[in-house]
Amino acid sequence: MSAARVKQTRVSLLRVGILLVAILVMAAGVRWIMAPGLAVAPTPEASVFAGYVDVTATPTYQFEAPADSPQSNVILAFIVAGKENPCEPTWGTYYSMDAAATQLDLDRRIAQLRSIGGDVSVSFGGQINDELAVVCRNVDALTDAYASVVDRYTLSSIDLDIEGPALADIAALERRAQAIAALQAEAVAGGRELQVWLTLPVATQGLTAEGVAAVEATLAGGVDIAGVNGMTMNFGGSKSAGQSMAGAVEDAASALHRQVVAAYAGRGIGLDGEQAWRKVGITPMIGQNDLPGEVFTLDDAAAVNTFALDNGVGLLSMWSLNRDATCTSPLPKTVPVVQTSCSGIDQDGRSFADVLANGADVAVAEPSASGAAQSQVDPVVVDDPDTSPFPIWDPVGTYPAGTRVVWKREVYRTKYWTSGISPDTPQSTEESPWTLVGPVLPGDKPAPLPTLPANTYPTWKAKSVYNKGQRVQVGRVPYEAKWWTQGQPPGEPVAGGSPWVLVSPG
Repeated sequence: MSAARVKQTRVSLLRVGILLVAILVMAAGVRWIMAPGLAVAPTPEASVFAGYVDVTATPTYQFEAPADSPQSNVILAFIVAGKENPCEPTWGTYYSMDAAATQLDLDRRIAQLRSIGGDVSVSFGGQINDELAVVCRNVDALTDAYASVVDRYTLSSIDLDIEGPALADIAALERRAQAIAALQAEAVAGGRELQVWLTLPVATQGLTAEGVAAVEATLAGGVDIAGVNGMTMNFGGSKSAGQSMAGAVEDAASALHRQVVAAYAGRGIGLDGEQAWRKVGITPMIGQNDLPGEVFTLDDAAAVNTFALDNGVGLLSMWSLNRDATCTSPLPKTVPVVQTSCSGIDQDGRSFADVLANGADVAVAEPSASGAAQSQVDPVVVDDPDTSPFPIWDPVGTYPAGTRVVWKREVYRTKYWTSGISPDTPQSTEESPWTLVGPVLPGDKPAPLPTLPANTYPTWKAKSVYNKGQRVQVGRVPYEAKWWTQGQPPGEPVAGGSPWVLVSPG
């Protein structure tokens, strides 16, 4: 995981030069596609599956601990413009990237997923809030904003989810294309790849006129689009009476396929049917859709999976992995109103991700059988307090639910109150009280110690005798005696182990 890019102003002439090089490279590729007598690049046999994850929804979806390979390649949503600074990327306006790192452990969780073979993409935009290009009107600042996200999360693929008023904003479309094209050119010059998927709403007749214009403007701006991902959901009146959701999805995808062929033809690029399908994405909304009468079932998912694999679509996704479960009490299993943490239908123990990803290309992560990731670190690793972002686990410490600790260079979080159980202890019959969050990252520093109001406990005194269980404060930091002690200051390391343990709030 690389550190965030140092903020700087790019030189426009340099950008232009890089962009010209990339255009020449892409032009050569276009001639190669169109030149008679030359073979077209081979098409991968399987579609790629990657599910969306709503990063800011509660309860938090633990994408870093995938239940199986279909959940191992994720698209994290959504980066949008900040409320105070329109050129600042934020997660749903709630968290800056730094805040997401500390409050959501996002950087660490991404590192954890990648460490077991998974990967992430990031989606910009979404239905609510402002996509960056809509309100950040300086192209250099906009390019820096996109780049800061790509660099921080070391992305090789991004998703531009353009819908609502943003879809009709021509100036924003042009700014976005200019900024993204510059980033792609920079990636090409550096020997890297930056795939760009354009996610747009569709009806059964395909893209709206505004959606077609968005594709054309993005291509005209020099962006090498990996594909156009149709939001095959909420069809409303475009879905005929009695038509299944799978049938509506297939009609929408087929119409989108024709529109992709036409859009590229308009740029002088001839795509055959197979090549065009590789540039089509299908993203249904699982279970209950926003429109009351539309429910995407597991049978629909199986039919869409077959359709996607038969045609060789480039991307198969779903909204969202957070929702891929049957609702539980106090909700009934079947709920006619959209929920953020369940599908609204009785899935009978099955997973939409498993059904949609069946036979598709997925990241091969190595999740544990229980669905909770386990540490694979060297058992002799010794933790350094100076580079540990949280207190090091203590065998006689007490840890309320939600407490984070470091153990053998990994960060763990408690699911419920626990004491005496090592975070990396294999659990054969009982669920572990610990969840692996991710590795200690380069540059990590100790987090501030927990504090309590002054005089919550007596102030520690060097001459006083303390027995096991007695609590004291050093300043406002609380400690508890593990055994009889006198004269040993709390919080200071000592050979054989400190007689004091930090009191975790909760």
